Amino acid sequence: MPLCDCAPVAVAQEMGIFRRRGVAVKISKELGWASVRDKIFYGELDAAQSIVGIAMALGLGIQKLQCEVVVPLILSLHGNAITLSNELDPRKIGDGAGLKDFLEHSWKRQRPLTLAVPHRLSSHRILLNEWLSRNGLFADERIEIVFLPPRIMSGHLEAGLIDGYCVGEPWNSKSILKGIGWSPATSGDLSHGHPEKALVVCGRFLQEHPEKIRRLAASLIEACALCEDPDFSNELISILSRKEYVGVDAAILRESFSWSFRVGSKRIRKEPFYLFGGDAVNRPTSDKASWYISGLRKVGLLNQVEVEKVISMHREDLYEEALQECGTA
Repeated sequence: MPLCDCAPVAVAQEMGIFRRRGVAVKISKELGWASVRDKIFYGELDAAQSIVGIAMALGLGIQKLQCEVVVPLILSLHGNAITLSNELDPRKIGDGAGLKDFLEHSWKRQRPLTLAVPHRLSSHRILLNEWLSRNGLFADERIEIVFLPPRIMSGHLEAGLIDGYCVGEPWNSKSILKGIGWSPATSGDLSHGHPEKALVVCGRFLQEHPEKIRRLAASLIEACALCEDPDFSNELISILSRKEYVGVDAAILRESFSWSFRVGSKRIRKEPFYLFGGDAVNRPTSDKASWYISGLRKVGLLNQVEVEKVISMHREDLYEEALQECGTA
């Protein structure tokens, strides 16, 4: 997906890590998460850098497509933000505390406040719900949640079709730098240390080629560590700016990877905005699965029967095998 946190996949490919570890990878750039889900189900993708919600959707058959999938590796933590239209006055709304009063007294449109997230089972849905509930709000007749591919959110905001969104970078910085939006909160503010993207693997491919998945995961562990290296940041931005990855100007990407975040006319500290490498990040623990489970149950999208299956998709045994392949176990 054209998001900054595709960095480990892009780096493993462009720096020759996949090739050096003996795994041939063909990368497919997708527009939206529904496409990733469909292509895993129909066998067009063997694995994907993905929101965990895709693994949940496929493993549980939530959206009528069901197949075995596993999560052997978490690729990143954090990396998202909420962006609102400039029509929602930041002086009145602040970090969100003034939104309820704004909707009651200053909202003039003859429709609900419309906020977008990339997928109904994504971390962004959980984070947006957390932000709204902290500020005494929830999705009701005054607030509508819609689902859009990340790449088109900024354009929809500029056209007035939506009033805000929660998404990964660089699509927050694009709107902010263009002067059409501002950010009241980042994902680290809302849920420090939350899991974001994962390696999602088709169960059938794992059964047929376990050694390839071991080398694939090992390659990505190595790439994740490289993405954390400050001395590699310029090279990382250069790779991500290519059209086959994120495909936006390097100046926007530098905003995404800086140690501060532009919120309207000012900057706030946001460290760490991304976390890519290290055992605390990459290990697919039950605690990380539980974060998704808890968040999606709060918005009525999971029941108790499904919880154990979601946890079992997170395979620490496969992660341990990848560590041994890396020589770090």
